[in-house]
Amino acid sequence: MFTILLVIIYIAFISLGLPDSVLGAAWPSMFSVLGVPVGYAGIITMLIAGSTIISSLASNFLNKKLGTGRIMVISVAVTAAALFGFSVSSKFWHLCIIAVPYGLGAGSVDAALNNYVALHYRPRHMSWLHCFWGVGTMIGPVVMSRFISAGGVWTQGYRAISIFQMILTGILLLSLPLWKKVEKMDSGRCGVSPLEGVAEDEASAEARGRLSPSESSGDVTLKAAIKTPGVLSAVLIFLCYCAIESTVGFWATTYMFFSRGIDINLATTWASLFFIGITVGRFITGFISEKAGDKNMIRIGSVLIFFALILMLLPFENKWIVFSSFILAGLGCAPIYPCMIHSTPVRFGKEKSQALIGLQMACAYTGSTLCPPLFGLIVQKISVSLLPFYGIAFLVLMIFLSEDLNRKIK
Repeated sequence: MFTILLVIIYIAFISLGLPDSVLGAAWPSMFSVLGVPVGYAGIITMLIAGSTIISSLASNFLNKKLGTGRIMVISVAVTAAALFGFSVSSKFWHLCIIAVPYGLGAGSVDAALNNYVALHYRPRHMSWLHCFWGVGTMIGPVVMSRFISAGGVWTQGYRAISIFQMILTGILLLSLPLWKKVEKMDSGRCGVSPLEGVAEDEASAEARGRLSPSESSGDVTLKAAIKTPGVLSAVLIFLCYCAIESTVGFWATTYMFFSRGIDINLATTWASLFFIGITVGRFITGFISEKAGDKNMIRIGSVLIFFALILMLLPFENKWIVFSSFILAGLGCAPIYPCMIHSTPVRFGKEKSQALIGLQMACAYTGSTLCPPLFGLIVQKISVSLLPFYGIAFLVLMIFLSEDLNRKIK
């Protein structure tokens, strides 16, 4: 029964990834039809991100009121409705209004599902969960491009994805009784740690005590959880990580074309390998995270990102070095996000995990939203060649915060 529920959660994470990358693929065909400048995509992105941040912060309250299963059904249904709204919109201001429920549908379910998997499943499933999110982000643009290249319009691509989300909503609705059964089974597993089988540094007696199923999850308010020692470092790590991932991913093509002189078509193809590296890396991480432990996986990922950024700086003309650097950067990014989430209940306690994971999600979305445009100002004023230095600055801060957190919470 736990396996069936896990499969449902995996599918739900594919649905979370599907809408995330569709706007970027569709916007070149959208802005001229809507009669707005190409830069207006940033307005929609900011509205979606702002709504997602609000939804993430509300996840602790919603989870206590509704439970993870109901949040998942409602959120996917709201997202499906928003995607359908995009498919029937003909004005830019229509999209701006619909962008609000679009973002609200993502934040709370993201935080709730991450917390549920962190509490109830082994570390490998957290890595594979985010691997499935990456699969969704790759499928979304493919679906949209197929409709556009076949002579269709972007509205048809959005409609197809919304239909998938509607079907998924129906499946999730049917799964609600399963969530209740699993909750009853889980409440009877007293004395059995959900983290049984985790690496020794994390499955300590203290961690097992904190994560006893007899405790209730989500009983602590967000305000109270914020006062926990080490929380500031934990949430800032998410901001730093997402600053690196989103900025490198967004500016990769521009960097390769203008700074390294790589053909634009080749640069566009190679830029996508950064995200493929993240997805493949998370699949691989699932096989080794339990032996290495969350702390060590975060350290390994940080070292790989550092070497990748150094490779980008090397003044060699060989384009394969640049190619390798972006794949290596993706592989380095792979374990950090899922391992940070999975370690939250161990570090801060099960009763605080939902509130803190919601806060971490909010900081993650803040970093993803603000840091790429911030680097855009640097590009405009100085040069895109500073991309590796920008990444190293956030990486150094992230490593410092991570090790500081390890010292505070042993």
